[in-house]
Amino acid sequence: MSKNPEEANQSNLLLEYFKKNPGREIKHPEIVDWAVNEYKKRTGNVFRDPDRAIRKLSQQGQLIKISKGVYKYDPDFIKKRELEDFISTQKKEIFERDNYRCVICGEGIADGVEIHADHIKPKELGGKAEIENGQTLCAQHNFQKKYYKQTETGKRMFIRLYDLAKKNKDKELMKFCEDVLKVYDKNNINGHIVWEK
Repeated sequence: MSKNPEEANQSNLLLEYFKKNPGREIKHPEIVDWAVNEYKKRTGNVFRDPDRAIRKLSQQGQLIKISKGVYKYDPDFIKKRELEDFISTQKKEIFERDNYRCVICGEGIADGVEIHADHIKPKELGGKAEIENGQTLCAQHNFQKKYYKQTETGKRMFIRLYDLAKKNKDKELMKFCEDVLKVYDKNNINGHIVWEK
C-alpha cells in the first residue's frame, strides 16, 4: 500500500467495497460513484482519481482485472498470490546461483547495488515461486521489468514493422525502424529480444 496517508485511505476505501462484494465483477461507474460519495461523506475531501487508484490496486495484485473497467476481489486469489512469493531460503539460493549479481547488467552487492529475487514469469501471469523461475535483478532492472514492460511490446512492434517494410522494399520505413531499434540497443533496453537486419 501507499506510504501517502490519503492514498492509503482511498485504497482502503476501494478495497472495503470490493471486499463486501467478493467474487462479483464490478464496473468502474459503480465503484467510482460509491467511492467518491463515500470519501466526501467520511473526510469532507474530494477523491481526485479513483480510476488510477483502482488500476494501482490491480497492479499490486489486490484486485483482478476482468476486462477494461471491470475488476473483482477474490480472497482465494490474494492468498494464492501471496503463496507465490519467494521465501528467504529461495531468495538466498537464487542469489547464490547468480553470484549475487544482476543477470542483466552484472552489478551486485559487491558494487553497492541493491538486488532483488525476480520472477522470470510474473506472479500475475501464473509464475510460480520456484528456483527455476527466479533470477537476480538489480533494483533498476527490476523496476524496468515491472513498469516498462511496454518497451518490449514496442520493440516487437518495430521488428514486425521492419520485417514488413523489408518485404515491401520500403527503404524509408526500414531506415526509420532501424534507427528506433538502434536506440533500444544503444540504451541496452530489452536486449533479450533479438532483431536482425
